[in-house]
Amino acid sequence: MVRTPSGKLLLFGATGDLSQRMLLPSLYGLDADGLLPADLLIVATARSGHDDAGFRAFAEAALRKYVPAERCAEAALGTFLARLRYVPVDASKEGDFKALTDVVGSTDKGLSIFLSTAPSLFEATIDGLASAGLAGDGVRIGLEKPLGYDMASSREINDAVAAVFPEDRIFRIDHYLGKETVQNLLALRFANSLFEPLWKEGGIDHVQITVSETVGLEGRVGFYDGAGAIRDMVQNHMLQLLALVAMEPPAHFDSTSIRDEKVKVLRSLRRIDRTNADKMTVIGQYSAGAVAGGAVPGYAEELGKPSDTETFVAIKANIDNWRWKGVPFYLRTGKRLPSRQSEIFIQFKQVPHSIFEARGAVLQPNKLVIRLQPDENVRLLLMSKVPGLDRDGIKLREVPLDIAMPNAFADSHRRIAYERLLLDLVEGDQTLFVRRDEVEAQWEWVDAIRDGWSANAMKPRPYTAGTWGPSAAIALTERDGVTWHD
Repeated sequence: MVRTPSGKLLLFGATGDLSQRMLLPSLYGLDADGLLPADLLIVATARSGHDDAGFRAFAEAALRKYVPAERCAEAALGTFLARLRYVPVDASKEGDFKALTDVVGSTDKGLSIFLSTAPSLFEATIDGLASAGLAGDGVRIGLEKPLGYDMASSREINDAVAAVFPEDRIFRIDHYLGKETVQNLLALRFANSLFEPLWKEGGIDHVQITVSETVGLEGRVGFYDGAGAIRDMVQNHMLQLLALVAMEPPAHFDSTSIRDEKVKVLRSLRRIDRTNADKMTVIGQYSAGAVAGGAVPGYAEELGKPSDTETFVAIKANIDNWRWKGVPFYLRTGKRLPSRQSEIFIQFKQVPHSIFEARGAVLQPNKLVIRLQPDENVRLLLMSKVPGLDRDGIKLREVPLDIAMPNAFADSHRRIAYERLLLDLVEGDQTLFVRRDEVEAQWEWVDAIRDGWSANAMKPRPYTAGTWGPSAAIALTERDGVTWHD
């Protein structure tokens, strides 16, 4: 498929935290390495009243703060900053979009838009772009979450976008899909004959996916208390990881084939609803405790009022298809947990018969640990004999085979997720973006769970900050003879 890179990039929310920490550093890194189209114009917009010079100074300060000093070459900085223009726009004022059109100009050579805005402003922003002539045939739009708070609000936003942009020009962003190790999961499965024959109910005992955070609200009070852990993490990031682990081999590595297989998994998730939500899920909310050796307040104290919002959720999920029948997927995410990590843990089934048992050896099942953050790493745990004469019996020990990505690819520059996603947006590759039917399958599953919580009057169980959630989360797995991988 031939794709034409956009000649211009329009960046909404350009003065926000995401822009400073991720978007501007990502675009600078791509430009410094010669990966952006040579004549790409970057037009930034937000409500702040900068002019071009003021925004370039703002962008330079962000780059010097968030880009490693060794990457901040003066010549490269100057070249990148010269690409930038700025137009203040209040999305609620249709007239502001006229000034945007004057700076962006013609979209005949393509325009890519990165839109990060409050859900309440999505429709007004899309209408403003359309009325200003910034939604023509050569225009793509990238949508940063949150894309709604449930199926109904998600459909409302997607309907507003679809009224102006066809699906093949909509790029819904889940930044986890841009992480190198997430993509390496596909290579691990589909480029090696070692794993795929075992990657099913006959070879895998269970799968765990953990996304844990040590932070609390961190300035996200307005969003988080209306969302909670299941909408903040499970509905998007974790279900995307589950889909990549569980998907069937696609025929090709392209956007249609990959996303077709992911949506099949999401539609095969066994429903959790009013009949079983209390048995298949655990929710919690952190109370005061200690994280990283320092005292931290409870959620209600940080919020300044009582709340029933969950800051922790654990779920036992099942996929009802031939490959995964009987294999549980345990999902766990929360705030104020002991460590920050995103990890996929796959436990293979035990060998059917141990020839070493009579000699006193104890076997452990093989395990594959795919660590996404903070350190990208793939670890395979195998059984090996302990050196010795074995006169008192054979001793076996679990030993790791590690592939630390920074070490294995020391000669390659490691890129953050938004570098890849922004470049794919500019170049028009949808493979790592989320299709509407995926989003709706995710919301359908999550909305049923939340309705189950309400119908069963489930309230978050308290857990002390710095621990791995409520004790009921341990019981969720241990009743199946499974222990969380901490």
